[in-house]
Amino acid sequence: MNIPSPTYGYFEGDIEQCLSGEEEKNLTQLVSFTKKQNRMVGFIGGPPCPDFSVGGKNRGQHGENGKLSKIYVDLICKQKPDFFVFENVKGLYRTAKHREFFDGLKKQLNQAGYSCTEKLINSIEYGAPQDRERIILFGVCGTKAPQISNFNWQSRVTHPQALNNKWPASQPVARTRVKPKDLIESLTVQYWFNKNQVSSHPNTHHQFKPKAGLVKFEVIDEGDDSKKSYKRLHRWRYSPTAAYGNNEVHIHPYLPRRISVAEALAIQSLPREFELPPTMTLTNMFKTVGNGVPFLASQGIALTILDFLKGGDLIK
Repeated sequence: MNIPSPTYGYFEGDIEQCLSGEEEKNLTQLVSFTKKQNRMVGFIGGPPCPDFSVGGKNRGQHGENGKLSKIYVDLICKQKPDFFVFENVKGLYRTAKHREFFDGLKKQLNQAGYSCTEKLINSIEYGAPQDRERIILFGVCGTKAPQISNFNWQSRVTHPQALNNKWPASQPVARTRVKPKDLIESLTVQYWFNKNQVSSHPNTHHQFKPKAGLVKFEVIDEGDDSKKSYKRLHRWRYSPTAAYGNNEVHIHPYLPRRISVAEALAIQSLPREFELPPTMTLTNMFKTVGNGVPFLASQGIALTILDFLKGGDLIK
């Protein structure tokens, strides 16, 4: 994609290493150097979410993944970036015992000098063809902190009432289907399959092959996503949350197979040019796609934050 490498490179170790020793020293130097250039420093992260997911094991803050949220906040409070973004699943926000932990993290950030604002967003509101809710916490310190009440979460939302639209119901599987009238076509699976030219995409053949005679791929209605697994997408509707784990099987709208990696990338609203290397295993490909925040939602949040930060003279 001809995107240049990050100025400061990559760190592929455990985030906990950044709280002490040589890695903490290196990070502190980078933050200090950047601030001395009169440039803003921001920490942007989405700590692993399975321990807070309503479909996960609900281990919360004590799980191997859950504890990383606290480590991330500890790192923010220690390094004091000018702003931060924290992203996680809605279970952290809506489940009572996890919400208590989330409120504790916010209290810790407030005590460290951050003013925060939060929003449970849905990716479909930003133009992604997917019903995917995520909690976003944004915080600033310093001169921008008093202005946090002016932060406009809706400024980059393009389809605020998308879920209230009249979407087609489940229908028997058919190779062809007339496009319904009064449809928000840009939010449909078929629109993105066409837009990303999934049939000729480099990842089009990367798909789990169904076992011979697997009846479920033949009989489930197009658009029947009522069960936890074996959900068949509807070509003229948005997709459910893009979770492609062991038990979450998403079926092509009219073909007797699971969706391909190319189709999963399209559902995540990624540009057509984005592809995953063929050296990856299928499991890791789908895990990488499913764990990501849909591209258009990420872009919308990023631009919303940039609009806010550019309200002063802090961006260079």
